[in-house]
Amino acid sequence: MSPDALITHIVGASALILVAAHAGGWAARRMGQPYIVGQLAAGIALGPSLLGSAAPGAYAWLFPDEIDTALTGFAQFALVVFLFAVGYELDLKLLGDRARTTVTVALASFVVPMAAGSGAALLFREQLSGLGMPRDPSPAVLVFAGIALSITAVPVLTAIVRENGLAPTVPGVVAVSAAGLLDVVCWTVLAGAMMENGDDHALAWPWRVVLAVGFVALMLVAARPLLRRLLWRTRMDPSLRLALLIGFALGSAWVTHSLGLHVIFGALLAGVVAPREPGGTLDPDLLRPMHDVSSLLLPFFFVVSGRSVALHTMDAAGWITLLVVTVVAVVTKIGSGTAAARLGGLDRHDARTVGVLLSARGLTELIALNAGLQAGLLSPGLYTVLVFMALATTLLTQPLLRLTRHLAERERRTRPPYETGTGTAPERPAGQDGTRAAPVADMS
Repeated sequence: MSPDALITHIVGASALILVAAHAGGWAARRMGQPYIVGQLAAGIALGPSLLGSAAPGAYAWLFPDEIDTALTGFAQFALVVFLFAVGYELDLKLLGDRARTTVTVALASFVVPMAAGSGAALLFREQLSGLGMPRDPSPAVLVFAGIALSITAVPVLTAIVRENGLAPTVPGVVAVSAAGLLDVVCWTVLAGAMMENGDDHALAWPWRVVLAVGFVALMLVAARPLLRRLLWRTRMDPSLRLALLIGFALGSAWVTHSLGLHVIFGALLAGVVAPREPGGTLDPDLLRPMHDVSSLLLPFFFVVSGRSVALHTMDAAGWITLLVVTVVAVVTKIGSGTAAARLGGLDRHDARTVGVLLSARGLTELIALNAGLQAGLLSPGLYTVLVFMALATTLLTQPLLRLTRHLAERERRTRPPYETGTGTAPERPAGQDGTRAAPVADMS
């Protein structure tokens, strides 16, 4: 293919990807579902499993192999910008006086699904071998199986919290705070698993661990004050500051990729160390364009992810595996989050709400799955199962929230009047652990 024809194909494919993904997102939102669900569905529809099966000639013409590198490049760039924004918005100070409850919820919703996922991968390794997984999984594969069930999507969760009016409530704040802390734990464990698995890297993994720890320490100690002095104290133009920070994120992603990790870790780390405004507030001149860029280009990531979905591998055993994995993912996440929230002092309704919110996986799960597939920790068959699990758990979040609200209303209607004779319940504080509601940071 000539350079001109290649550019023409890239432009045409990009137009189709952007229109289809955002149309899918609009349709999903009209149906009361998160925007990301429609975008992911559009990405799968444009992949070889659906478009490639229904119209193989058109698929081969629209997405020739020669443009794969360009599409992957767009996807990686969008991923770096998106995760840089996620890291910049991540603020564990949001825990405040809910620290005990939030830490309990985060740890429980990590440990229980992690144990269930790793244990299932070990116990059912014979069955998973039918999906292309090794009969004797490595420790990295077992850890990744647990991580796949432990992740919660902070951006999707936050969007659901806002859309359901839960932002100023205790369960909304606890769920978002716990999900942010949970993300830190999951990404850290995932980084260790992927580093150990990089056997073909030029450096042995112990040396890469040392270099990675040194790089993280350098970023945490030196990068923030240096960036604050360079970009904020000089009163630099916001557009130039944005460009330099995105370059900083890309450079950090390149370093972590060179150490045998994924670009996602460098992008997240760059966002975490990026300096905020005085008082710790987020810079709107920085956030708004980052969200615009990432939302525009993330459809390329959905299409690249969707092209790896192999529906032809989904025989009866594959669909049964999907059903079992989805049930385990929902039950362990909701059960552990609800139980931990109850232990933290929330009532039954608020605790159930926290558990349901933590079950949303969405985009964060897809990012981790894509990284695991590239690292060889997942087979295409199991990758397909887990992608559909992520889609199913995200779709189930809204109906389960409605069910939780319905149960709470029914309990209130059937609750006997108080002995005071007023027939009304006394006003319940924001949280039984003595906490009060606070605004939730916009992380979507």
